[in-house]
Amino acid sequence: MKQCTHADALPLPEPGPQSETCLECLAAGTHPVQLRLCLFCGHVACCDSSPLRHATAHHKDSGHPVMRTFEVGESWRWCFVDHVLL
Repeated sequence: MKQCTHADALPLPEPGPQSETCLECLAAGTHPVQLRLCLFCGHVACCDSSPLRHATAHHKDSGHPVMRTFEVGESWRWCFVDHVLL
């Protein structure tokens, strides 16, 4: 089973969200399908099911490897680099 090689580098405590929605979607006039929270800086962005895929774009621009769902009742995390759920 593949493991995440970045989980040990996550900051503690987890950063709080910088916003309550995807500000890039808001600026573009699109609607985020689901939200993700960067666990390195707290950036909130839309998932890959959203038209503009801002969470993936944030990872590519920042190099921050791990995000978590920002949806109520969910707690999973994803490593973009290792392509694995945590």
